[in-house]
Amino acid sequence: MVSVKERSNSGPRLLVYEHMLNGSLDGHLFKTSNANVVILNWNISYQIALGVARGLSYLHQGCRKCIIHCDIKPENILLDASFVPKVADFGLAAFVGWDFSRILTSFRGTVGYLASEWLTGVAITPKVDVYGFGMVLFEIISGRRNSSPETSYNTCSNYSDQNIEYFPVQAISKLHGGYLKSLVDPELHGVLNLEEAERVCKVACWCIQDNEFNRPTMGEGVRVIDGQQDIDVPPMPRLLAAITEQSGAATSM
Repeated sequence: MVSVKERSNSGPRLLVYEHMLNGSLDGHLFKTSNANVVILNWNISYQIALGVARGLSYLHQGCRKCIIHCDIKPENILLDASFVPKVADFGLAAFVGWDFSRILTSFRGTVGYLASEWLTGVAITPKVDVYGFGMVLFEIISGRRNSSPETSYNTCSNYSDQNIEYFPVQAISKLHGGYLKSLVDPELHGVLNLEEAERVCKVACWCIQDNEFNRPTMGEGVRVIDGQQDIDVPPMPRLLAAITEQSGAATSM
């Protein structure tokens, strides 16, 4: 987490946070900032994925109350001088006591990283963060947005004109077909560790499963990414399967 260095109780109430020299992750992945943009090599990208997983695991399981961030995305992952990631911006966070497993709260988050629970209005669990983390992992692997910002996520049909560009569909299909290397950002500098990349991709695919109970906990995500625990190749989520079928039908017409 980004640490608070100082606070002011007199006059304007201010919080002073540690300075994160390398800015937010989106600037490096999507080149959204002209300042201090670095093309990340695979080792740094892998360590960022692992570090964010550890941070979320701490929020969910290591605090006095379970903290659900509710807005996991590259813009809320800050990088220090050594590219160590810190989860930031808790303005939308929800706190859940250990006596409760889920909380009913107002809709919040960012389009493109929203689990289906948000869209159906059911009470949420930490698994909404797991879903957002999975979407971030896809973007770390590919070095680009999963889809364009204007894409709507309300219905499957909204993907129909952009399914070719929608990276999670490609990722799960190629993971099943054994073509993982073609998914990785070609601009990643350094030697790619294919075994690490496969673990990250598998975790990403499990994290975005339609049923929250099929998604891993963040603790499990840490262990798999770190190579401490094995995991099977995940099934294609129903929503993504529908997108793929739509794509095939459109192509055959």
